[in-house]
Amino acid sequence: MQTQTNQQLSADVSPWRLSVAPMLDWTDRHCRYFHRLITRHTRLYTEMVTTGALLHGDKPRHLDFNPEEHPLALQLGGSEPSDLAACARLAQDWGYDEVNLNCGCPSERVQRGAFGACLMAEADLVAEGVKAMRDAVDIPVTVKHRIGIDRIESYDFVRDFVGTVAEAGCEVFIVHARNAWLQGLSPKENREVPPLRYGFVYRLKQDFPQLTIVLNGGVKGDDEIAEHLRHVDGVMVGRQAYHEPWSMADWDERFYGDAPAPRDRAEVERLMVEYMARQVPRGVAWSHVARHMLGLWNGMPGARRWRQVWSDHRLKQEAPQTVWRQAQRPAVAA
Repeated sequence: MQTQTNQQLSADVSPWRLSVAPMLDWTDRHCRYFHRLITRHTRLYTEMVTTGALLHGDKPRHLDFNPEEHPLALQLGGSEPSDLAACARLAQDWGYDEVNLNCGCPSERVQRGAFGACLMAEADLVAEGVKAMRDAVDIPVTVKHRIGIDRIESYDFVRDFVGTVAEAGCEVFIVHARNAWLQGLSPKENREVPPLRYGFVYRLKQDFPQLTIVLNGGVKGDDEIAEHLRHVDGVMVGRQAYHEPWSMADWDERFYGDAPAPRDRAEVERLMVEYMARQVPRGVAWSHVARHMLGLWNGMPGARRWRQVWSDHRLKQEAPQTVWRQAQRPAVAA
């Protein structure tokens, strides 16, 4: 009876109830495979991929993923509607569950490409891009954005942006609850210096109850997630999920009403070692995979030494199984 109830609860919640944020140089396919071993339902996102890289570069390198990663979204960086439409078709053909447009990245490199957070000043152009993508594919087209740019701190600005883009057919908005300062701050500082204004995101849900509004920015811990979910449809977690991956272990049960995670940390590590061993013959250095799991044992006895072994550059020529054996300690394996 409990299993049936859990399945029903899982079916009733929004597909965007919980997700891990797209993070450049971090959420590659190996990171996402690792996260999927910990949580079955949490939505995963690729790193941002530019339309130019997809249309003129190595498509398999940017688009290939492990089938276990579903539900999975491709995040695009771009502003030309026809290019966005072509890339959305690629996403659908490749088997992604969603295509997401980045309107939140504040880096100068992204600004030079005329996309990212600077697009919030061109809501009509974003709407054109969304419409072009929606006309091209059947999978959901979503937008990730900030609550404002530079010193624009009026709620009306983000409300009007969402309203304009929603008219083009976008139904899901992932809102980083900080402004993006386009000059004067580094990308890291843009994640920390502009103040968080969760109330703006809550107001968006009140003003647009028909839309799916997902809150992002500075979220740490299950209790914070639960509090935000009282006001919005979903929560996207970034660095907390990456640095403390085991914090996601109870998400399926607590937030999706599903059975508890079937694996403990030791089992997840074992499965990652097997995964690394499969990647090595494909030309992937196991160290490139292992870096994503260095937070797995945080807070547990022996975790520091365990991280040191997996990070030891002198062991990079060894097989991952060999490194795994060296990293084991009774205090960690218990």
